[in-house]
Amino acid sequence: MKIAFNLLVIGADIGLQHARRLERLKALGYDAVEIPVFSGIEQHYAALGRLLADIGLTAGAAAAAMPEANPVSAEASVRAKARDHHRWIVDCTAAMGGEIIAGPLHSPVGVFTGVGPTPEEFDRCVEAMRAMADYAAPAGIRISAEAVNRFECYMMSTIAQASAVHRAVNHPNYGYMFDTFHANIEEKDPPATYERYHGEINHFHVSENDRGVPGSGHVPFAAHFDALRRCGYEGWLTVESFGRALPELAGATRVWRDLFDDLDSLFVESIAFIRREWAAAGERLV
Repeated sequence: MKIAFNLLVIGADIGLQHARRLERLKALGYDAVEIPVFSGIEQHYAALGRLLADIGLTAGAAAAAMPEANPVSAEASVRAKARDHHRWIVDCTAAMGGEIIAGPLHSPVGVFTGVGPTPEEFDRCVEAMRAMADYAAPAGIRISAEAVNRFECYMMSTIAQASAVHRAVNHPNYGYMFDTFHANIEEKDPPATYERYHGEINHFHVSENDRGVPGSGHVPFAAHFDALRRCGYEGWLTVESFGRALPELAGATRVWRDLFDDLDSLFVESIAFIRREWAAAGERLV
């Protein structure tokens, strides 16, 4: 079991100026971090990767599709930009020594057509995800597409939709993420859904129903951790909590209030909660 922290709660441009925050996460026992890859150049991520290695943290990337580079657009020129954008994300992730790229890579958050995904959009999504997985494979980087709730995204909102894309992509380097926040909205029985599809899931986000401190709300984490242990999950357990540090993300995720006391409390309480629940799940399975 490896515990990670998604750094979008700090900001979109993580760099050497965040060394103390990164050192603090390592001191608390975190094994990895997810770095936002939204802008910048490869050299920036290479320098960040060296810092992470010195601290002893493993890196991953939190990334997304952009409206002007929409993989499912009907416009071929826009899809071409999406392919270039996906390759850039892979190159930046490789530069910092990252292991996984996770997020809504399939389509832009907050962009809607007024209807659900069409068969043509499904095919374009599959094509884009397979191409990204192909490009990432030589670098040893795994792709983990995120099912995002229907109020933020229409292309892939449920785990069943994510599974359908996964089966069509049919690539060993491609999987998808289970996020407890989104599943809490979209799935009838989130822990049972995880168990049903666990063989295809290659990443897991620990996120409370209000995006605050895990364990402070009503997500059924005990059942989730039981399911994870029964299914032999060995990937990262990544804390994802949102704040107001990044205005664009706060707007997209509708975060208008503070969801935790301060960052250090969030760091401390989150890892303590995961360790406690993981241990308790192990005891229940004995």
